[in-house]
Amino acid sequence: MVFHPANARASEKKASFTVVIDAGHGGHDPGAIGRKGREKNINLNVALKVGKLIQTNCPDTRVVYTRSKDVFVPLHRRAEIANNAKADLFISIHTNSIASRSSNVSGTETYTLGLHRTQENLEVAKKENSVILIEDDYTQQYAGFNPNSSESYIIFEFLQDKNMAQSIRFAQMVQKQFRKERRPDKGVHQAGFLVLRETSMPSVLIELGYITNAEEERFLLSEHGASTLARSIYNAFISYKKSGLKGNAGIQSVPQKPAKPENPVKEPIQTASRPVFKIQILTSSKVLPKGSKQLKGLSPVSYYREKGLIKYTYGEDTDYNKIRRLKREKVDRKFADAFIIAFRDGEKMDIRQAIKEFKQNSKQK
Repeated sequence: MVFHPANARASEKKASFTVVIDAGHGGHDPGAIGRKGREKNINLNVALKVGKLIQTNCPDTRVVYTRSKDVFVPLHRRAEIANNAKADLFISIHTNSIASRSSNVSGTETYTLGLHRTQENLEVAKKENSVILIEDDYTQQYAGFNPNSSESYIIFEFLQDKNMAQSIRFAQMVQKQFRKERRPDKGVHQAGFLVLRETSMPSVLIELGYITNAEEERFLLSEHGASTLARSIYNAFISYKKSGLKGNAGIQSVPQKPAKPENPVKEPIQTASRPVFKIQILTSSKVLPKGSKQLKGLSPVSYYREKGLIKYTYGEDTDYNKIRRLKREKVDRKFADAFIIAFRDGEKMDIRQAIKEFKQNSKQK
């Protein structure tokens, strides 16, 4: 099914900004089910209201919907729509739920792509990603990704999204607007959402509230509630545009070839152009003295310079699995936000490509 931006508002003035609004679930995928409502309908109602506000008040903005009616759209197709539209911002709208219908859990939260830091965030991602199981070719389309397996989510540890700063900033703006409307604020988080993985622009996934909370469900299903939530997202959108964060504007981009790593302790491994994996543990505005308490006893360490910052790493090996074990056994308990990066010939490279090469090399042994 082809989705045309005919649902975008025609304007005599050529659009200088494109936003894609994604109403989660749809068609034979109802999403979360409450006592009276279904997530797919709540999502679509709010998404259309957000789009209408933008179309009415922002003549320089083109609005594209991944769906504008009750139809099913695969997750990968939603990202394709955004990429094909060359969107400047992707907003995916969802409604949360929890297993116990007697739960009083409530509140809004906004996610950006990344590795979950809590079990709760992982469960939200699992719930939203499970929609792929009703797609006919999901094993091929998502390269064997299993939304119910915690191990599958490790891939999100390596997605160093160039749009992360903008995504987080917009997410913060959304939550700020929800707070102004006195909606319970559950904050900004990161988790591994497939719908955000393939988008090439700043992207967020918004959970409007809990359909399993009777009081919040009534609010979500009401005209007042839907309009309030839509207005909050619209106001965040206006703030985002005014802040000049379109695309990469206002954000220093990552250099294509960062400076070579500096190592005050030991020489980097020299290899036949094979990727070298390291664990990034800390970022500092200046070089730390040897034995600094900020390094929490890890030694030896290395550092490299990027975007005016000093970034410290621990461990290095061409064996990706060894670095994974090292991170789990010695780093995670000290640096919860540490992640694995890769270098080739002293220059930082795409971690996904590095892992791919490692797997290919391992098969050839």
